[in-house]
This record gives sequence, structure tokens and C-alpha cells, in this order.
Amino acid sequence: MSSTAVAAKSPVRWLLENYAAPIDSVKQGLSLAYVFFAFCSALFIGALKGILVGPVAGLLLILGNIGVILGLFPAHVAWTVYSLLKTCRINAALKFAILFALPILFGLWLVLSILVSVLAGIGYGFFSPWVSTFEAFRQSSEAKKFLHSIVQDGTWGTIKGSCTVVRDFADFCYHSYPFYLKEFSEGASDCQTLSIRLVELPACIVVGLMGLLVDVPLYTVIALIKSPFMLFKGWQRLLHDLITREGPFLETACVPVAGLAILLWPLVVVGSVLLAIISSIFVGLYGSVVVFQERSFKRGISYVVAIVAKFDEYTNDWLYLREGSFLPRPHYRKRKASHSSSELSVGTSNGKVKGGSGPLEAPAMFMSSLAPSRSVREVIQEVKMVQVGGND
Repeated sequence: MSSTAVAAKSPVRWLLENYAAPIDSVKQGLSLAYVFFAFCSALFIGALKGILVGPVAGLLLILGNIGVILGLFPAHVAWTVYSLLKTCRINAALKFAILFALPILFGLWLVLSILVSVLAGIGYGFFSPWVSTFEAFRQSSEAKKFLHSIVQDGTWGTIKGSCTVVRDFADFCYHSYPFYLKEFSEGASDCQTLSIRLVELPACIVVGLMGLLVDVPLYTVIALIKSPFMLFKGWQRLLHDLITREGPFLETACVPVAGLAILLWPLVVVGSVLLAIISSIFVGLYGSVVVFQERSFKRGISYVVAIVAKFDEYTNDWLYLREGSFLPRPHYRKRKASHSSSELSVGTSNGKVKGGSGPLEAPAMFMSSLAPSRSVREVIQEVKMVQVGGND
């Protein structure tokens, strides 16, 4: 290009063409510097507000919930026992079994509810101001961001949130729980009565205790073993999203909150382990229900063993580890003939009915699956008749 052509261009256009890339790099650098400054500022301000507001909000939530639990505990015991004795939904033997288990259930209620209230109070009181401070940077203008992060978000709102949690919990304990008990005790006269024989009570009790002794330790061991994988895989995913600007890091306004998620991910892992340990108590006790439903002590033992393998397989799938589980997984439910795959495979071979010439039609498969009272031989005979009619 000649010098006259270059001179014909305006200076602004010439600067944009030659310095567009450096200007974009400077803009990206300034954007990253702003995000880093916003993150550090929100981290410091949120921690400061958590230290100042957290103890007040946490104590309100903890003392309020514990007061509701202990204050209504005698009424809960009386309401539960009265509803259990009054209801016609269960027979006398099952009432005796539930009354025998009520002290254990109420003890679990006291321990777990108080423990969860303490953990929730500490977590909510300290981390809610922190998270609210980061969310303040999603405001539109810079003045609103500064005002919300310093004064508004995470201060008085956190204290009001603690009072709201206590109020909702008290409403549930004082209004909702008695309402559920009233519905249970005043069931319709034609409702199905659940019954159990006295001979089956020892089996239910033994399987429930075995579930506690077996499932709780194994769940704890599996959760502790898988927790490092959950920690590092979660960090790997979050850092990958941070580098590639995907997921929660796609929008610039969400970057500080997503960065906070990286710092708090170990607490998520610890919470998951505690949740697995607490849930294992109820999972183990459910073995008594399996014995009652299946009328079999052996199937209750099979449930206690199989549920550990299910938990191991679920955690493997969730953490993208190897498929399945090496632990034994016996069947603890009775299989109905109409819903099993054997009914569809007995009369077929490579898509053809044994003794027939044509392929298996779709209506024949549906007809077999919708007939729970017919035998396999009758189903195969009906399939043959459909095939013969189709060939004609």
C-alpha cells in the first residue's frame, strides 16, 4: 500500500486496525483484575460480617430450635402414643412392636434434631453473611454493589432469617405434626388394616438391630473412603470450569460466588459424609419393615447386606468411579412372574417364538405383561395363536 493511501485513512481507523488486539488484551486483563479484587474484597468483608453477625444469628437459631424441641417433647410423646393406641389402621401386635420401638425413635429424634440444629446454626450464622456478600456483586451498578456488600446483604437479613427458620420449625412441630397424627388415627373405616403376628416380632427386632450394627459402620467406612475422591474430583471440576469459563464461571457476575464454592467445597464433602452416616441409621432400621412386608427373616438379612452394595454402587456412579460394586447384593424382594424377564424369554429365541415361523409381534409382548393372573404356558399359547392368525 502506498504512503498516499495510508495517509488517506483517518488516524482513529488506523489505530483501531493496528492496536485492536493489544486493547482487547488490556481489557481482559483489567476484567480479570477486577474479578480478583472483587473476590478478595467480598471474601474479607463476608468473613468480617460472619464474625460479627454469625454468633447472634447462630445462637438465635440454635436456642430457638432446641427450645421448641425440648418444650414440645412431652406433648409429642403424648400425641404419638395416643394416636397409636386410637388408630384402627394397625392391629394390636403391630401396635406393641411400635410402642417397643418408640423410645429408640424418640431418642434418635432428640439427638439428631439437636445435633442438626447446632450444625445448621453454626453454618447459617457464619456462611450466610459470607454468601450474601458475594451475591451483592451481582447488582447492576457499582454503587449498589458497594452498598449491598457493606451494609445490607448478610447483616440484618441473616438475623431475620434465623427467626424465620425457628418460626417455621415451631409451626411444623406444633401444627403440622399433630395434624398428621390426627389423619393417621382417624382413618377411614374401610381402610386396609396392617397386621403382624407376634411370632414375627422377634425377627423384626433382630433384623433392625443387625441393620444398625452392620449398615451404620459400613456406610461410614464407604463414605470416608470415597470422600477424598469427592473432594478432588469436585475441585477438578470447579477448576476446569474456572479455566475454561464454563458452568458457574460463565457469567462474570457469578465468578466470585463460584470462587467461594471452591473454598467451601471441603465443607460440602464433610456434610455429605455426615448425611450418609445419619441416613444409615434409618436405612438399617428399615430392615424391620422389609421383614414385615416380605414375611421372611431371610429376606430381611438379605436387605441388610444388599443395601450396602447399593450405596457403594450409587457412590461409584455419582463419582464416576468403576461401575457396580464388588460387595454381594442378594435379592430381598419377591419377584412376580408377570413382571420378570423370564416370562418374555421362555417362549422366544432370537425374536421368534419356539414352534412358530414369524417374529414376535409387539401386541403379544404387551398382552403378556398385562396379564398377571395367567401362567407362562397360557401366554405362550396366546402368542402362537396371534402368530398363526397373522400369517393367514
